[in-house]
Amino acid sequence: MNAQPGLAARRPTPQRVSVRLRVDPVACDAYGFCAELLPSLVAVATRAAAECPRRAIVLEQVRLAG
Repeated sequence: MNAQPGLAARRPTPQRVSVRLRVDPVACDAYGFCAELLPSLVAVATRAAAECPRRAIVLEQVRLAG
C-alpha cells in the first residue's frame, strides 16, 4: 500500500446540518398564521414560512458542531 502519512487528518469531516425556525418579532404583525399552521407540528414549518405575509418566519440551516 502506498498510504500517505496524515492523509486521514486531511479528509473533510461530514458536517451535520439542522434547520432552525426563527420568527422576526419586528416584522411580525400577528396575523395568526403561526398559530393556525404550526400549533404543535414542526413538519409544517415550511408552509408557515411560505404563507407568512410579512416573511417574519424564516427557516435557517444551522451547522451542528461535532
